Amino acid sequence: MTRIRMTAGGHTFMAETHPDAPQTVAAFLKLLPYRQKLIHVRWSGEGCWVPLGEFKLENGGTPVGFENHTSHPSVGDVLFYPGGYSETEIILAYGACSFSSKMGQLAGNHFLTIVEGKEHLRALGTKVLWEGAQEVLFERA
Repeated sequence: MTRIRMTAGGHTFMAETHPDAPQTVAAFLKLLPYRQKLIHVRWSGEGCWVPLGEFKLENGGTPVGFENHTSHPSVGDVLFYPGGYSETEIILAYGACSFSSKMGQLAGNHFLTIVEGKEHLRALGTKVLWEGAQEVLFERA
């Protein structure tokens, strides 16, 4: 497993890649360092997301599809949704989360798990909720 440092809202987290999402992990690692904006979810509960619009995450020229996907991420799970019913996105659960959009329930590839700093996830989620979008940086540890 590869370790990824995620920095957002004044907090630093360590994550590990998930072995059951090899295509998603391989494609995401090619993007690093990866900087985006993290905003609060609208439909999914206690989570933050990175809206990616029509972006297609590709591995060797092939768009990443569904693998190791779930609609119910645990605290600290990071999912990648490859698009289809809603826009492409990354979602991070900081509390009770049921991954959904205005179209209904979605499932995303669980490709990262926060393993250090999990105790600060709620503070990050609250900051994003009340203060708005925050810069997020993913980089190899």
